[in-house]
Amino acid sequence: MEEVVLLNQTSLVTYFQLRGLSVNQKAQIAVFSMFLIFYVLTLMGNILIVITIIYDHRLHTPMYFFLSKLSFIDVCHSTVTVPKMLTDTWSEEKLISFDACVTQIFFLHLFACTEIFLLTVMAYDRYVAICKPLQYMIVMNWKVCMMLAVALWTGGTIHSIALTSLTIKLPYCGPDEIDNFFCDVPQVIKLACIDTHIIEILIVSNSGLISMVCFVVLVVSYAVILVSLRQRISKGRRKALSTCAAHLTVVTLFLGHCIFIYSRPSTSLPEDKMVSVFFTAVTPLLNPIIYTLRNEEMKNALNKLVGRKERKEEK
Repeated sequence: MEEVVLLNQTSLVTYFQLRGLSVNQKAQIAVFSMFLIFYVLTLMGNILIVITIIYDHRLHTPMYFFLSKLSFIDVCHSTVTVPKMLTDTWSEEKLISFDACVTQIFFLHLFACTEIFLLTVMAYDRYVAICKPLQYMIVMNWKVCMMLAVALWTGGTIHSIALTSLTIKLPYCGPDEIDNFFCDVPQVIKLACIDTHIIEILIVSNSGLISMVCFVVLVVSYAVILVSLRQRISKGRRKALSTCAAHLTVVTLFLGHCIFIYSRPSTSLPEDKMVSVFFTAVTPLLNPIIYTLRNEEMKNALNKLVGRKERKEEK
């Protein structure tokens, strides 16, 4: 009984210290410049995609409806971690409060899990569009799209609440240093005062299983699509292949991190930080580049939007 009381009295950690990416001052300046450029370009690129899809009525289709949601999530996902990392570059202590750390974990997993489900829905959308084109607008009507959007946000919220609850209930009485530039469940639970082996198994069975299952579903979906494309004419095949290649690139970059981090016990590897950089800063930037440069409809819509703005300025 006395041991339990003592544990409760020493479990209130008010701050964690983030180790960051580097302790070298010159390296930190380089990291700050790189991340700032990435973050600004991420905001500009993804917001431009959302505005273009809203503006151009030709893009009011299920595929671009989900693409706009992907861009919105990428903005939110990047904003959860990158601004804090930028401000910490100029701080020696790099402190984050316990409440802020828990909040960061919640929103990080909310947007990450929602994006995983969204990528799966986008694969299903492409499957119906390519393999069952005559039934596409019946299967993927706007009611279904809205229901899928609500479902993926609900799933992401449930997942995030589950992981955050597992983390927040653990006692923390030191050490308080997190070996990363943001708070995430694997790094935080290692600081708990008790054995977290069961928690680690639950994390693998939750995040790891979601990542693996969705990845397998996505690969199978695109494999079916590629088999179906063998019977298409060259022009339609090229367009569909371009779209699928863009989706597969995004899926590999995003789910690759999730499988690498969450499908194993909470052991630190030298590659963890580099993988986390791609997950939080690079992938949200690559999404608008991949979807615009490989998509003629998006490029035409962007040119139309820019052309209209230029005409307004001339008047």
